Amino acid sequence: MPASASHRNSPMSIVFGGDGFLNEQTVKDLCHQACERRPDAELIELDAASCDVYAFDEAVSPSLLSDAAVVRIDNLQSADDRLGDAMVDYLKHCDGDAGCPTVLVCRHEGGMKGKRIVDALKRAGADVVQVPDLKKADAKINYVYQCFERRGRRVDPVAAQQLVNVLGGRTGELSAMCAQLCFDFDDDPIGVDRVNQYLTASPQVTGFAVADKAVEGRAAEAIVAMRSAIAQGTDPIALIGALAMKLRTMAKASAVRVGTISQAEANINPWVLKNAGRQLSGWSSDGMRRCIGMLAWADEQSKTNGGDQVYALERAIETIAAKGRN
Repeated sequence: MPASASHRNSPMSIVFGGDGFLNEQTVKDLCHQACERRPDAELIELDAASCDVYAFDEAVSPSLLSDAAVVRIDNLQSADDRLGDAMVDYLKHCDGDAGCPTVLVCRHEGGMKGKRIVDALKRAGADVVQVPDLKKADAKINYVYQCFERRGRRVDPVAAQQLVNVLGGRTGELSAMCAQLCFDFDDDPIGVDRVNQYLTASPQVTGFAVADKAVEGRAAEAIVAMRSAIAQGTDPIALIGALAMKLRTMAKASAVRVGTISQAEANINPWVLKNAGRQLSGWSSDGMRRCIGMLAWADEQSKTNGGDQVYALERAIETIAAKGRN
């Protein structure tokens, strides 16, 4: 994922905010690159929340072991004023990366805390790397594409969406899964079947499969898949959630089509929105409303001691497969 920087060839980099995993990974990458450029350098780790000026001065000064160092400083947002001033003063006396024996890589969690120190270091010549937050659906999909591209591989859009559906809230696991798929399979592009080979234990994957079959009108297949999933331990509520998510996406696609909301307001990946739009044929507002109501009833039955969860799910699937007309 690309990041923006304020200066070039600075002995100090501040990795700022964004997604926590990407922030940490960027810090590790910068430290690794610095150590490769200076194989004689000692790697020193400091925590700005507990580090004082003396510890900082000792870290950036030549030692008996090495004249050069790579210093990683975590929690820059928690640095006190004295430490911040010492860092600024050190940076001002460095003559660029080539004239400074020590490389500093600072990690900042983002936000306004510690902004004065960041601004002062930036003015003194620090390189500020802005990390993306990956909160929007498009950003998560693009991140998956980039994970594959970095390895010289491609991924099918359906497979990318499936990865985001299941692991989009856990960037570290998402990144690891992309790497594992590239390592284990030669397919190019990687398809959704390969992705599902590794995600079959996830109730979300099973739920999305049931939802797709139901929306496509394949009621019997959807019910068989649903019963199999429950027999293998999937919580019925997870299946109801997947069905509800599918209907919400289709409802948003319908609203975008008629102009009630914009594509930006839908906040759904354009490819997913387009695919949901293709599935709207034969649906009416009343039918959609009836299906959503049936899912609400099924959810209530699943959370009630006397409710029949499987029967409620079957009825909901039958209603969805009939586009709310039964």
